[in-house]
Amino acid sequence: MQEYLNTQFGLAGKVAIVTGASRGLGQAMAIALGEAGASVVAVGSKPENVASTIEILKAKNISCLALGCDQGDGEQINAVIQDTLAAFGKIDILVNNAGTIKRSPAHEFSDDDWNEVININLNGVFKFCREAGKQMLKQGSGKIINIASLLSFSGGITVPAYAASKGGVAQITKALANEWASSGIQVNAIAPGYFETDNTFNLRQDEERFSSITARIPCGEWGKPEDLAGATVFLSSKASNYMNGHIMLVDGGWMAR
Repeated sequence: MQEYLNTQFGLAGKVAIVTGASRGLGQAMAIALGEAGASVVAVGSKPENVASTIEILKAKNISCLALGCDQGDGEQINAVIQDTLAAFGKIDILVNNAGTIKRSPAHEFSDDDWNEVININLNGVFKFCREAGKQMLKQGSGKIINIASLLSFSGGITVPAYAASKGGVAQITKALANEWASSGIQVNAIAPGYFETDNTFNLRQDEERFSSITARIPCGEWGKPEDLAGATVFLSSKASNYMNGHIMLVDGGWMAR
């Protein structure tokens, strides 16, 4: 059984890039990939922002590298790809997690906020996929995991740019899966439900909204970052080789209700 698990789910010898790896979901996914055997490139807005993640990885004797990247800057995205190749020689896994959110009623939502969210959450995700995809096509293999959202399926409240960007992430995932599946590259997405992260801090401080959201989650509680570990390792491993273009919900049952 152990040999089967190592063969199907183990990531020994693999190289994984995780964006937005400084804390929360990104940090948890980076640690999970490292614990499964992968070398991890932890990407934050600045290298020092992923220092705590790197410290945890090194304490576990996981090979790792800290890189900085402005997700809205295509040249910096390309630099992450090139620096990863210089350090490890290949890219097996890309987890596109970095993102941002702005909250405001739609009729008051500014152009600046709209453009920032779309540029980071949608344009940046596509550019990371494109640049990593070039290398994966050369290798004839690769796993791309984009982080979508419940708002890939619904519209949300006072987050029009975030909802639009996450709807786009789902469609980019499907479009790239169609193009690259025959080349040995699996492109899938994880759609987290309501998780306890910095992005939801203000929402969780609103007692009425927090209570109404929690009441709608069948399991009765918000997710913890480590709840994404299993899905991330699975979609990065050999066990998911026949999955492509799938948006995997990890939401405590929210969408089933």
